[in-house]
Amino acid sequence: MSSGRVTYKDAGVDIDSGNNFVKLIKPLVKATYRPEVMADIGGFGGLFSLNTSKYRNPVLVSGTDGVGTKLKLAFLADRHDTVGVDLVAMCVNDIIVQGAEPLFFLDYLATGKLVPEKAAEVVRGIAQGCSQAGCALIGGETAEMPGFYGEGEYDLAGFAVGVVERDAIIDGSSITVGNKLIGIASSGLHSNGYSLARKVLFDMMGLGIHSVLPGLDRTVAEELLTPTRIYVKTILNLMRDFHISGIAHITGGGLLENVPRILPNGCKAVIRRSSWIMQDIFTILQQGGSIEDQEMFRTFNCGIGMVLAVPEQEAEEVLIRLSGLNEEAFLIGEIAKCDLGRECVELV
Repeated sequence: MSSGRVTYKDAGVDIDSGNNFVKLIKPLVKATYRPEVMADIGGFGGLFSLNTSKYRNPVLVSGTDGVGTKLKLAFLADRHDTVGVDLVAMCVNDIIVQGAEPLFFLDYLATGKLVPEKAAEVVRGIAQGCSQAGCALIGGETAEMPGFYGEGEYDLAGFAVGVVERDAIIDGSSITVGNKLIGIASSGLHSNGYSLARKVLFDMMGLGIHSVLPGLDRTVAEELLTPTRIYVKTILNLMRDFHISGIAHITGGGLLENVPRILPNGCKAVIRRSSWIMQDIFTILQQGGSIEDQEMFRTFNCGIGMVLAVPEQEAEEVLIRLSGLNEEAFLIGEIAKCDLGRECVELV
């Protein structure tokens, strides 16, 4: 048995690095604060004062998610400033579909060895995502766990809380036959289907992280690390002037699995495939992996990040408003009666 003294740092955990990391991220975090934030980072919990006088009957809505295997691309490219945006997007996009304005966000970053500068780049992306969503980054946790992760690797998880008036909750219950479906364009793969994308690009097509994609003037890293689009401010704008019957965030499961989540019994979504053009990356993946259409539409968003169900008489005005908000949007289909007696999606 050794008689030498051992420290936590000897075991792989550097408390000084953690303190340095907090110093690096403080200005990033403070830049996201809303007036309701009550304390600086460093406490045991984030304090947020909900101004209840603004609401008649407020309902809190929460969501949690991660980034998934998209992180593998960040490791390979050694680029860490975009995955934080993805983290926020996956959470806030899930709660805005219910009409909830995101209020605050917390993150969890775990790694084998904390490199303050690299971790600060991740938080820079998280702060950017929070700014895009209009929510405050009020806390988080950074865990250094030697031996648990591979060298240079980390994992991310996040948690968002929002608020909506009870009578303004969007839950799909008012969707009726004849409603029109509007698709808002994605920025690419967002944060889903990356295990299949990596298999196709790296294993089947023989590309590397810095290879130029065929037919594109972009590398694999540039294309696949494009951050997920955050739709919060767009949806809040639409909610002020239009009746939105339902909204589906197109994440894992694609159009085929996510749209049915908002459909009442007896309704089906008829989606017209020719109504929009997929970004080139989806064509590259489909051709490179000989992926069938059904598999594409239940794995990837295929160019549509959000689907809105709106009354027929409002559809054209919604499309005009979306264009004014610099969103690319398409009339992609309508709600019809489902003879099977249950919610479903029909691609035509």
